[in-house]
Amino acid sequence: MNVPKAVEPGPPWDYAELVREYARGGGGAIDLGTGGGEFVESLRDHLPPRTAATEEWHVNAPIAYGRLSALDVDLVWCRSLHLPFQHETFDLVIDKHEELDPWEVARVLRPGGKVLTQQVGPNNWVELQRFFGAATPGNRGDSRVADFGDIRGDYALGFAEAGLVVTRNEEHDYRVAYEDLGLLVFMLLITPWTIPDFDVERDIEALLALEAECSTDDGLVMTWSRFLLAAEKPA
Repeated sequence: MNVPKAVEPGPPWDYAELVREYARGGGGAIDLGTGGGEFVESLRDHLPPRTAATEEWHVNAPIAYGRLSALDVDLVWCRSLHLPFQHETFDLVIDKHEELDPWEVARVLRPGGKVLTQQVGPNNWVELQRFFGAATPGNRGDSRVADFGDIRGDYALGFAEAGLVVTRNEEHDYRVAYEDLGLLVFMLLITPWTIPDFDVERDIEALLALEAECSTDDGLVMTWSRFLLAAEKPA
């Protein structure tokens, strides 16, 4: 499958490089919402020997288990909002685009431990809202956040209230081009929280209107929005 190409500079941070940096010298790490385990696999040599991962979706969990068990990474099938681990278990919590509970993260971190998360920002695919009234701005429909547009602020505040010190809080929007409408439709189908009850046949007129307005010589151009948060538990 072709992937969207950036037509503007992406975020000023490199999430994978930051994970490598934060993992140095750590005694234990966990990746929340690991998906199929690809990200952990790509960084396995840079992560602590004692590394674990969580995954909730029943489709991804067996894939992640098969991939990560060969790398001596424990896969736990659970929700990221309710972590089945004892207090102060990990030195590093990483999370790429998975919902989290700041209090749960703080609970499982050891003193001196860190959390690093990159999330989908509030302006992601903001163009959809002109054509689909049900489009959810930003991250997935997180029932714990009243204002979808301020997930970043809620997470940062949650970390602080849980006793962590926020050390990075950044957001970046940029434009990417999809080769054609079909690729965007595919992305909408695999992220059903973006447009609840999305149906290609029923919504075809809205899709074609979006294509007409957002198409350029580069392709179908949409906004991507990402934010980065890092926090540390006082030693």
